[in-house]
Amino acid sequence: MRIKLDRTVCDGFGVCGIHAPVLFTLDEWGYATLVDRSGAVPARHEAQVRKAVGSCPVQAITTLDESR
Repeated sequence: MRIKLDRTVCDGFGVCGIHAPVLFTLDEWGYATLVDRSGAVPARHEAQVRKAVGSCPVQAITTLDESR
């Protein structure tokens, strides 16, 4: 699984960092950054990331189809 974070859409709610702190870091204003810039998500963290993706109020995180 891979994800993409659109920092231009992020409004700093910080929900992703709450659900998947291993994959997202938050700055002092709550804006997210991917820990692994490639967007690669280890299988053991997929459930946390899916929760973060579904909980983002502005849909700044998307999953990428790896079959392409």
